[in-house]
Amino acid sequence: MTFAHHAEAVTADAGASLDSSDDFDLPLVTTHYCPTELLGTFTLLMAGHARCVSAAMMLGDREYAMWQLARAQTLSDPALRQVALRLFAYFDEPACRAPA
Repeated sequence: MTFAHHAEAVTADAGASLDSSDDFDLPLVTTHYCPTELLGTFTLLMAGHARCVSAAMMLGDREYAMWQLARAQTLSDPALRQVALRLFAYFDEPACRAPA
């Protein structure tokens, strides 16, 4: 294959893949990211009550996150309970739930 043939083949392939599309649809559900500063506050407050919480697991495992948030509600720390309530809104999103 000569350089001219190669350039022609690349141009032909690129033309098909670079077409603009007006058929783009936005996702039906918007994604809400968990604020990492709030999550960090939660883990530190839980540590103050001798409860070890993994921030990585909170972000990756909804069931673990909900369990930790429920544990926080059982403690008599108003600041921790408030932070847990704020985080609950992020983990209770329908988009975060596993398919049935």
